This record gives sequence, C-alpha cells and structure tokens, in this order.
Amino acid sequence: MSRYRVERKTLSEQVAEQLETEILEGRLQENDQLPSERELMEQFGVGRPAVREALFYLQQLGLVAINSGTRARVIRPTAEAVMARLSGVTRQLLARPEGQQYFQEARAMFEISLARHAALHATEDDRARLRDALEVNREALGDEAGFKRSDNDFHGVLASIGRNPIFDAIHDALSEWLDDRRALALQREGEDQAALQAHVEIVEAIESGDPDAAEAAMRRHLDRHYGTYRQLKERLTRVHE
Repeated sequence: MSRYRVERKTLSEQVAEQLETEILEGRLQENDQLPSERELMEQFGVGRPAVREALFYLQQLGLVAINSGTRARVIRPTAEAVMARLSGVTRQLLARPEGQQYFQEARAMFEISLARHAALHATEDDRARLRDALEVNREALGDEAGFKRSDNDFHGVLASIGRNPIFDAIHDALSEWLDDRRALALQREGEDQAALQAHVEIVEAIESGDPDAAEAAMRRHLDRHYGTYRQLKERLTRVHE
C-alpha cells in the first residue's frame, strides 16, 4: 500500500480557517466585530498565541482590520490587498534567471490588452485624460524621477479605462515591480524621448479607434523597453564579474 504524508494543521491555522469560512459564507458581515480574544480562546479551546496568529493571518488576507484597543473588525477584501500578498512571492520569482522574461510576458499580455480595449471603448473623457497624462510625460523630459512618475501615471490611465478595480490593482503592483527596471532603462540617453514617442503612437491609435494599431504600438513600446533593460543589465553584470 502506498504511503501518504498527511499535513497537520496548527491550532492557529484551524482557527483562521473557521473564521474565514464564517466571513466568506456571510455569517460574519462587513463591519461586524469579531469576539474578543478571550472569547475566541474559549470558543476554540486554544491559547492566546493561536488566536493572535489566526487574526494576523486574516488581516494579511484583507478580511479583518485590527486596531489597538479594539476588537478585530470584518472588512471587505480589496484587489489591492490581494495583490499586496503576491508582492513578496513575485519578487522572489523576478530574482530567478528566467523571472524577468516571465514577468515581461505577463506584463505584455496585460498592457497590450489594455491598449486594445481602450481603442475600442475609451470615452472622450478617457481620451482627454490620456492626452493630459501624455502632456505631463512630455513636460518631464530630462527629469529622470519626474519622467518615471509620469510614465507610470500614463499607464495607470490606460488601466483605469477598463473600469475594473482589479485592473487598477494589477497596474499598481506592476508599477512597484517595474520600478527598478524603469530606473535602469532611463539611464540610456534618449530613452525618455523614445518612451514618449511610443506613448504618442499609443494615444494616436486609441483616438483613431484602431485596436490593431494600439496593440502594435504597445507591443513595440514594451519590446523596446525590455530590450534596453536587458542590454544595460547584462552590461552591469559583466562589469561586476
């Protein structure tokens, strides 16, 4: 007979699992207060450390808020909280040799889809916000920190056109994970001008309502940016060997 290893859950994991079920199934509603730590200890027959670890885990999941001196309170999970939990894992993946390529492929799929969607669905207000973001990007030429911020904001406007909070959360996470890459790429002379020109082409395609052109413009932009990053990164690696 085959042998199977059975994982034993800790007391805190069991408490967290039960409370999570109560929340997800609606028996504990948003803004409801959880029982006190002492009441939870009695309810589950566990010590204070197990209760506190369970509550901390639920806080990390974005299911409860914990403030000093008050009982834990049920909150609505947000896309931002979900993406924040992925941040540490993603940084580990990016540190692997193949990590940056995987990240590039995921980013391209997301950003290219946003550009295509914008060309098909952007309102006049959306297009106006894109033009404004483009102008701020143009004014930041020569200012490395300012250009990096305006570059990020431009892509943030594209994400917002989808009117989906998960898109916004993904953009925010990508921005954090891209920070070092953007900073390195901008070390190359003329890279800010090239990025600006790519943004111009993306906006023109969106304003003309041409999804194929918007997709192609975004793909060229991302391919160039990643190519610049890889070249500079490889050069730095050789210098430090």
